[in-house]
Amino acid sequence: MTALSADRNTPRAEGDIKSLGAGAQLIYAGAIVMRNASGYAVKGATATGLVGVGRAEERVDNSGGSAGDLPIKVRPGIFRYANSASGDLITIADINKPCYAVDDQTVAKTDGTGTRSIAGFIDAVDSVGVWVKFDEAAAQGYLAGITLPEA
Repeated sequence: MTALSADRNTPRAEGDIKSLGAGAQLIYAGAIVMRNASGYAVKGATATGLVGVGRAEERVDNSGGSAGDLPIKVRPGIFRYANSASGDLITIADINKPCYAVDDQTVAKTDGTGTRSIAGFIDAVDSVGVWVKFDEAAAQGYLAGITLPEA
């Protein structure tokens, strides 16, 4: 293409809600959503090869279909989820460190000896749970050993 010679109405994506192809499963509204190695959205679970994307904005039941048959709306950002227990309990000393998915509503301090995937980063901890910052690019960078600058 050539350089502009007149004004252009450049399309814009808000970026606050992503539409992803849902994996072949039921994902509840409010659940931790992760992307699997095939690129589909799946609910948070103790599993490897996943990366946290955000919070499910709706309930999508694709359990009777194939991966990608239905879309799901997912919002990145900071959301509160349940804290794990005992040795995996997240404390304020863990703020800005990664946390790992236990299930679709619980995060833990460790990767469970290589059995859990990164959900996001710990933003805050309170008496109700853990505030998780979901940033898929930052999580992928962390896994690759790359530190991304704060936006």
